[in-house]
Amino acid sequence: MKRKLYTVFTFARINTRRFFRDRTAIFFTVAFPLIFLFVFGGIFGNNNNSVSFKVALLNESSTQVSQDIAKGLNDGKILKVNSEVTDLNDAKQRMNRGELDATVILPKGFGDVKQGTTYPSGQAQILYSQNNTQAAQTLQSVLQGEFKAINAKLVDNKEPFTVTSQQTNDQSLSSFDYTFTGLLGFAIIGMGIFGPINIFPELKKQGILRRFHTTPIRVWQYFLSTMLTQVAVGLFAIGVLFAVAMSVFHLKVVGNPIELAIFLVLGIMTILGIGLALGGWAKNERQAAPLSNIVVFPMMFLSGTFFPRFLMPEWLQNASAFLPLTPVIDGIRLIATEGKHFIDILPQLGMIGAWAIIIYLIAFRVFRWE
Repeated sequence: MKRKLYTVFTFARINTRRFFRDRTAIFFTVAFPLIFLFVFGGIFGNNNNSVSFKVALLNESSTQVSQDIAKGLNDGKILKVNSEVTDLNDAKQRMNRGELDATVILPKGFGDVKQGTTYPSGQAQILYSQNNTQAAQTLQSVLQGEFKAINAKLVDNKEPFTVTSQQTNDQSLSSFDYTFTGLLGFAIIGMGIFGPINIFPELKKQGILRRFHTTPIRVWQYFLSTMLTQVAVGLFAIGVLFAVAMSVFHLKVVGNPIELAIFLVLGIMTILGIGLALGGWAKNERQAAPLSNIVVFPMMFLSGTFFPRFLMPEWLQNASAFLPLTPVIDGIRLIATEGKHFIDILPQLGMIGAWAIIIYLIAFRVFRWE
């Protein structure tokens, strides 16, 4: 048994050295996920919990009230006012091109004291294009909230029904948290499926696996050595992703790092089984490429890799919950961002265990040395 395990570790050591000498493999395993991290981190990594709108502000009134409101809108964080827009035609053109979400107009006389009243009044206008209806509705609610504070100072009006909010002590997820854990799933797919898919057909083409078959090495030894290599490489690549996300985009990991590392290893091993099955069965690249696309793309878009699953229809959420990558991403998200422990993610662990048994039974069954 010791000799068999020695063979496993020898192959694992050779494969690991081969990986770190292969610049192409390093790029697609480490650098490629980093590119996605910077792209999505630039989108979701800053001001995750705030909503902002790109608007033009046309103040046609000369009253002090309109000037104060215009100053407040310019200084606020919700509205990003484009100061270059000075007329309505320019604003409409920019909205049609998608450069602006809406245009806020303070018409002439806005803020004047109307006859028969003792306080200033006015009605702001919001112009929006057809494809920005939802943004305009949200913007209208924002402005109504701004005006409500002003109205309370001008008119004494007690409201019988009110609402208050209170922050809980629970950890909450940000957009970047969802994105980052999804990118970890994307990285696991890259190293677990595309790695064997690209390597095995090439080894068969060169006759290397055929020569392995003439030696005493068994399939389980070869699989285990490949697994050890991919786990080592995977933890290295994921560690780089975590380091960049925490230093550049201020990712906060609230879970136990040891439990997270163990769960990542389980996820890599499970997804690797798919790559071993596909790569071991395919005779050449022409068979491997379409097979990998058929398996990878549903998981990539339905398992919460690039956007949360709760945005999907309920029936699609229920269906995608049974994909192999879904419990991996959900478990990483629960541990890293919500501080859950293994006892809290038993459903995800059970699903991963079931898939691992099924996948490796298939991998051993379909593997071919040539």
